[in-house]
Amino acid sequence: MPEYQHRPDQGPTGDKNFMLYMVMAFLLVMLLSQFLFKSQPQPSQQPTPAATQNQPQPSGTPPVLAPKNTAPTPPVATKQAQSEAETVIENGLYKITFTNHGAQVKSWVLKKYKDDKGNPLELVNAHAAAQMGLPLSLWTYDEGLRKKLNDVLYLQNSENPGSGKTLAAPTSLSFDYADQDVTIHKSFSFDHSYVVKIETSVTRNGVPVQAYPAWPSSLGDQVTAAGYATGRAVWRTLDGVQRQPAAEKHFFKANSWVIGGNTIPGPFYSAGVSDQYFAAVFMPANPQSSAMVTLHEPLEIPKDPSNPQSSEKEIVHPLGVAVGNPNAATHTELFVGPKAVDVLDSVKSYGLNGEPGAGPDLEGVIDFGTFGWFAKMLFRALNWTHDHLVPNWGWAIVLLTFIINLIFLPLRLTQMKTSLKMQKIQPQADSIKKKYEKYGLRDQEKQQQKQQELMALYKTEGVNMYSGCLPLLLQLPILWAFYAVLANTVELRQAGWLWIRDLSAADPWHLLPVLTVASMFIVQRATPQPGIDAAQRRMMNVMMPLMFGFMTWTVASGLALYWATSNAISLLQQWAMNQTRLGREIKELQLKRLRKKNK
Repeated sequence: MPEYQHRPDQGPTGDKNFMLYMVMAFLLVMLLSQFLFKSQPQPSQQPTPAATQNQPQPSGTPPVLAPKNTAPTPPVATKQAQSEAETVIENGLYKITFTNHGAQVKSWVLKKYKDDKGNPLELVNAHAAAQMGLPLSLWTYDEGLRKKLNDVLYLQNSENPGSGKTLAAPTSLSFDYADQDVTIHKSFSFDHSYVVKIETSVTRNGVPVQAYPAWPSSLGDQVTAAGYATGRAVWRTLDGVQRQPAAEKHFFKANSWVIGGNTIPGPFYSAGVSDQYFAAVFMPANPQSSAMVTLHEPLEIPKDPSNPQSSEKEIVHPLGVAVGNPNAATHTELFVGPKAVDVLDSVKSYGLNGEPGAGPDLEGVIDFGTFGWFAKMLFRALNWTHDHLVPNWGWAIVLLTFIINLIFLPLRLTQMKTSLKMQKIQPQADSIKKKYEKYGLRDQEKQQQKQQELMALYKTEGVNMYSGCLPLLLQLPILWAFYAVLANTVELRQAGWLWIRDLSAADPWHLLPVLTVASMFIVQRATPQPGIDAAQRRMMNVMMPLMFGFMTWTVASGLALYWATSNAISLLQQWAMNQTRLGREIKELQLKRLRKKNK
């Protein structure tokens, strides 16, 4: 009797029914052979699998299994692993865990950086990857083929297979799979940098398939809605750097968003995804023949990441990209690491003709904003101060603020002198204004005469009306540049100073915003404000400090530290100016006017 195999879906009586049918079939064949073919005796036969399968089945009885030796033979892969295996690649910067299930990356840990819990930073976003795929999966336009490419078990080969499951860079790792339909090859080379070299090729029935290596599921440090909001698809073409958030609203032009599955043709020097401090960027070996597919799917995450079981959810928008050669096998490099200025400066893309390192560097991944050139210069000054003078980022900000105020001291002195002179000639200016106050604004001739008399007074007394505004205007690009530096440079991420653990985050105790308000209020009170009546002066003295306090309440504490330090220096400068001969003269005039007013 042939062997049979138990199937759980047949129920507890499945085996007994199978035996009964086999015995009945055997007896029936024996009877037929004895009575119907008596004249031509035939040797007795065992029941064939076909006879067994064709027996009528009682209603509700599960189907009978076919014997093993007659089952159709499934297609056998010529290159396929029998079980899942993992391999770890390490150097001094990262620890990458590959799985041969899809030849993908399960973990990409940056050793020199920590997450919010103090653990080594994981750049594989597990939550998003469960929906969008793991890093270094293959993306193709055929969804069914895409699933197969990333689900089969690859044969794995390494440069030094005898070293076990952990390999030290420099090394290489390759994965292969083949059956009657598809042939896949993926290989990776590692050195001591953040860059990995990648080669991939896919053919189906001998014809090349467009299948691009991908980083499909954002980055691992994006765990909150605010973190996902910093995500960008970023690419560099011949025209410069493009950065695209998942969705962007504009007042003066059409809104824009990243379309999942959209193909953007090259040439590309580089293309990838980034968040506030980290990036994964492909650099095609042949920029002229390259294409990028943007990946974007809404994702539901817990509103409170520390409580993943909470019923409160919110929708975020992780981004990914797939980059490859649409005409042949893909050869590319992949940078996965921090958006550190010095690191990105050292990573060069391929030239247009495929020359290694002949293209632009990756510094464009950092968005320094409108005053980008000035922000870069400011960061380099801050970095030099940190490296050569004070090895603490907080004290480096304090020292650099002092240096900046020292550079602007001549302008600041001019502004203070102008304010004191304006205070001195205030009675004459008030007299001119009173002379013309009976004329309305529509009387352009009288208004012009008033301005001419005021300008003549200012010229006689040596007062420059615009010198008082210049230092304040120059402060604005510095503020913006500091904001851009603190918001985008990973060097200041988790940098501590006194009670502050992270200068790139808000002050947890809000002491610096309070100091900003207090110091600015004192500076406003100590600075002469000619030409402003008492009510306006009181409003300025209160509203300006409150406005800056509100601004520094939630922004990076490093920015609040800069502003509070700058206010303290301004207060010292104003105090010193008030002690000069001109300052004492103005103070006596103020007291004289006050006594006259009180009489």
